[in-house]
Amino acid sequence: MAKSYVLDTSAIFAFTKDETGSNIVEDILNLANKGKSPVYISFVSFMELYYITWQEKSEDSAKELIVLVKSLPICRIDSNERLALLAGSIKVYHRLSVADAFIAATAIDKGAILVHKDPELKIISKYTETKELPYRQKKLRNP
Repeated sequence: MAKSYVLDTSAIFAFTKDETGSNIVEDILNLANKGKSPVYISFVSFMELYYITWQEKSEDSAKELIVLVKSLPICRIDSNERLALLAGSIKVYHRLSVADAFIAATAIDKGAILVHKDPELKIISKYTETKELPYRQKKLRNP
């Protein structure tokens, strides 16, 4: 059986910003292009990609990013009752954001490998396989 993947918002940003680990995401997308592995993205990642890009750049840049993501060999998974309850159960036991809980629930529901660079999602490896991209270094503030 082919492996399937869920790309976290951070994995999409790594790919589109050519950050460390973007080559891993590119390899996964190439597998999807060849029909070898299904790749999914949670609906909540669309929202995160849109608002973060708008805040950091502009509304036009945010819209362009969404067009780009929609052109990739990725299937968006929208919310439904099953995912909402699974995300809720994840939140009961783990201190994740609602967005991260939905993304994790998507990976668990699909039996997919969760690809991310978010240290908070490390805990999800208890429930489904994860692929951790190199984490971003936090910027230290000058005293």
